Amino acid sequence: MKKRGPIVLLLLAALLAAALGGCGAQKTETVDFASLEDTAGPVVELGDLLDEAVPLSGAPTLGTVLTPTAPGVQTKKNSSAVIDYSNSKDGYVMVKWNEGGDVKLKVLIKGPSGTTYQYNLRTDKQYEAFPLSDGNGEYSVGVYKNTSGTQYATIITETISVALTDEFAPFIRPNQYVTYTAGSAAVTKASELCAGIADNLGKVEAVYTFVVNNTVYDKEKAQTVQSGYLPNVDETLATGKGICFDYAALMAAMLRSQGVPVKLVVGYTGSAYHAWISVYSETDGWVEGKIYFDGQTWKLMDPTFASSANSSDSIMEYIGNGANYSAKYLY
Repeated sequence: MKKRGPIVLLLLAALLAAALGGCGAQKTETVDFASLEDTAGPVVELGDLLDEAVPLSGAPTLGTVLTPTAPGVQTKKNSSAVIDYSNSKDGYVMVKWNEGGDVKLKVLIKGPSGTTYQYNLRTDKQYEAFPLSDGNGEYSVGVYKNTSGTQYATIITETISVALTDEFAPFIRPNQYVTYTAGSAAVTKASELCAGIADNLGKVEAVYTFVVNNTVYDKEKAQTVQSGYLPNVDETLATGKGICFDYAALMAAMLRSQGVPVKLVVGYTGSAYHAWISVYSETDGWVEGKIYFDGQTWKLMDPTFASSANSSDSIMEYIGNGANYSAKYLY
């Protein structure tokens, strides 16, 4: 086999570096949640750097939207907040702040894996849905209010035992990070793209191809986005640009609305904080990190890198190697 010259190797390295550099934010310190368990009083310390970085890297058949609800059958509540876990079997809890006001609030969810998920909570007295990503087992759910600096007062907590209807439940519905409704433009577009396609992988191929070919990486947004950023899938669809969080959320929303279970994965590729997706195939089960999309080979479902590098051979080789990716959170 003829060896590649140094110029070719340098070009490939430059392409890969450009794609990686455009997408990821450098790793920040993570929150040490052990203090939550050790604190005897109502005030908890959430750490010097409370929030992690935003992941940046880089007549059709009608869709089905399984809209989260808060029926009030099983709740923990006080005058300040409500935790509604009536539908925990469907893979989510609903949380609402009752007082309004301009305050900083956190929802912390810790499941059987031991990973603690932290979310910002809206203050407009409306419910938000949060996934129970760890599957069956015991969860602690809490609402915390900022008092000063990085200290938060415990407002309300509840421990719940979760037995899911099926393993897909947390990954087939909208939640805070994958937000959509029956009227979302992303849902309508997914219905158009998937019209007449019955199998999950066929739907994935259609949606993946559309997103990769019609969305560009927003470098300006990547430079200015703030901690606590939440993707807007219809905005990403309309503008045709976004950061990796936007790419992943858009694909997740479109495919979930078509009945395809999708995990929005946040983690690292190298030292870059990144987001991608995993999907469920009827023939292969959960395809963690890789997805069949071209009819011949399995590749990582990383639409950001594929789009920003124009699906070049070098970037697709990188994407296809699951060892380059390390998952941290599932949404």
